[in-house]
Amino acid sequence: MTAEGAVFGARLSAGRRSAGLSQAELAERSGLSVRAISNLERGRTRWPHPDTVHRLAGALGLPAEARAEFGAAAGRRLGGAADGSAIAAPGDRLPLSLASEGRQVVPRQLPGPVRHFTGRQNELAALTGLLDPAGAGGPGAAVISALGGMAGVGKTALAVHWAHQVASQFPDGQLFVNLRGYDVGQPMPAGDALAGFLRALGVAGQDIPDGTDERAAAYRSLLAGRRVLVLLDNARDVAQVRPLLPGSPGCVTLVTSRDALGGLVAGDGAVRLEVDLLPLPEALGLLGSLIGSVVRDDHGAAVKLADQCGRLPLALRVAAEMVVARNGIALADLTAELADLKHRLDKLETGGDERTTVRTVFTWSYQDLDPAAARMFRLVGVHPGPDISAPAAASLAGLPVAQARRALGELTGAHLLAEHLPGRFSCHDLLRVYAAEQATALDSPAQRRAAEHRVLDHYLQTACAADRLLRPSRELIALPPPQPGTLPENPDGPDQAMAWFDAEHKVLLAATAHAAGSGFSSHAWQLPWVLATFFSLRGHYDDLADTQRTALAAAASLGDVAAQARAGDQIGFACLLRGQYQAAAAYFDRALGQFRQIGDQAGEASTCLNVSFLLERQGRHAEAVQQDERALSLFQAAGRLAGQALALNAAGWHLALLGDHEQARTRCQQALALQRELGDPLDEANTWDSLGYIHDRLGQHEQAAACYSEALDLLARSKERWRQATVLTHLGDTRHSSGDPQAAGHAWQQALAIFDDMGHPDAEAVRAKLAFRN
Repeated sequence: MTAEGAVFGARLSAGRRSAGLSQAELAERSGLSVRAISNLERGRTRWPHPDTVHRLAGALGLPAEARAEFGAAAGRRLGGAADGSAIAAPGDRLPLSLASEGRQVVPRQLPGPVRHFTGRQNELAALTGLLDPAGAGGPGAAVISALGGMAGVGKTALAVHWAHQVASQFPDGQLFVNLRGYDVGQPMPAGDALAGFLRALGVAGQDIPDGTDERAAAYRSLLAGRRVLVLLDNARDVAQVRPLLPGSPGCVTLVTSRDALGGLVAGDGAVRLEVDLLPLPEALGLLGSLIGSVVRDDHGAAVKLADQCGRLPLALRVAAEMVVARNGIALADLTAELADLKHRLDKLETGGDERTTVRTVFTWSYQDLDPAAARMFRLVGVHPGPDISAPAAASLAGLPVAQARRALGELTGAHLLAEHLPGRFSCHDLLRVYAAEQATALDSPAQRRAAEHRVLDHYLQTACAADRLLRPSRELIALPPPQPGTLPENPDGPDQAMAWFDAEHKVLLAATAHAAGSGFSSHAWQLPWVLATFFSLRGHYDDLADTQRTALAAAASLGDVAAQARAGDQIGFACLLRGQYQAAAAYFDRALGQFRQIGDQAGEASTCLNVSFLLERQGRHAEAVQQDERALSLFQAAGRLAGQALALNAAGWHLALLGDHEQARTRCQQALALQRELGDPLDEANTWDSLGYIHDRLGQHEQAAACYSEALDLLARSKERWRQATVLTHLGDTRHSSGDPQAAGHAWQQALAIFDDMGHPDAEAVRAKLAFRN
């Protein structure tokens, strides 16, 4: 709690109670999150944002005089009149200095343009015809277009191509999500898609509501009055789509699905557009764009090839690549070979499976692969994630990375894989099904399980190394040696570690779920453990809680009490970050009991520090100090110097919040001595940051600035940019408090540059400080 924040927090709490509102009711009225209001009332926000104060004043229905006092209590960040009169009444136009602060994040999430897109002029015209001349939906309702059609017919390509054509008509951005409605794994829950959209729209992870309905409401609020194109690809059903529909008439939503989505048409006014097989001229046009004049020179064979491919764009692209790969072969010879292959496959197939035609083309392409590429393709069918990197593919196949890259290159050239991002390869869901079929037919269960084991080891070992770079002082867990043929990656420093986690985020979630469902129980609790730091730093609190619940179940199936305690402690931490304090306390109590049961003093101490954090959130700083001191004693008994330093710094911080600055400084200095002995620059930087706060509270601004400079020097060597930007923000606060707005602005500008480069939501708070520093 800060002194400035405490003043405003007390006034806000009193005003809310006077109005007879709960925090949840005030959140709904103001458009803020319950967490934000809770933090304000506890004084955790030093200077509330002007727009936040404006919203709260309106939601509380304050009269003019009370509104001025309310604004004044928020502190000097508001600028304008000294009495706070810059806070406007509901419906008033905000002063330019305040209105300009409502900067909007403009997402640009469309995938890259589709290469060699051909035809579909009628469908493109129909989609464009749904837009009014101003480029937005008609008054009073959003336009929803559902693109239906069988797999491989080109729905996504059409949607992406059209979206790029009209993107300029949506100046407030474009949102895109693959809902994975028909992937091998589970479809993406609507709540997860909403969380991604909210982050893309600039909402910090900790401010994303818990429930799907609350997320949908926040999403619609952010899009109100804006012109945004929303592309929902590969939807499973109406229930998955409906929460993702904007409510603003300026927004257009385009949905692709194999399902008819009749509920959207009947209940939401959607316009359905059926995407059929390519007409023969367009199929020939696509072939011509891919293989050139041979289509014109041997028209009859080209027509036959298009028919053999079922005029499916996916199959046509695969077939065209085969023509290119067999340079010099006549189209007639290729069509004869394909006809013979189809005859052989037809003898093995029954029923009206829509994939029969395209399977024939896949087989035709697959049988011509190099053995190493063919094996790689089969193993992609058993890989759990939505895409795969070259190093992970090397471990999956037990090959050197160079050989794996060659196999991936051959598969990409044959259009059996797509390099959708540099170094990352994905597979159409029909191709993934086909690859899995081939793996089942040609690779033994033991071979497939060995590949799964290698790739899970790859992710576990690499994640452990990356986690160690992000949190050097964190407790290590004992991992068995990786399986022979596994080649874990070794990130070089915290920046690379974070980049690896970001790139593999969805894959790691899928790998955790796969491990739990496939009998790899040790991986199912160990992976969540090494992912916890990343999820916490990035604000992926749902992922933190979900994976730790998976870990808890896996640990229970193994009878591993230590792993259960670790998982429970982490679930409690996730609940704490979400403001679910009662649930957090219950998990912490259970974890403490389990750690005591097995005599794990270091584990118990770590949970005590989490309990301390919980007590801090509740404003119970004296009790937090007691937990810090208990953690210190336990770490001392366990001989954990790094833990002792963490406990000392935590005690110093909470003593400072209590106003006992001298004792706080002593504790932090003790922490520093240990951290220097251990050579842990990140934890040492955190302690210097605490010391800076203590000196700042004592009015010793130059000493505070010196502490922050020490922290920055350490962080520069560690390349931990998020903490660096945070300390720069604190340095700017101190310079501002000491009456040096120029130095404050310089520090805040540096912090802002880092936050903006990282795409971190804290950028907006720093931007607000810069706007109101004078």
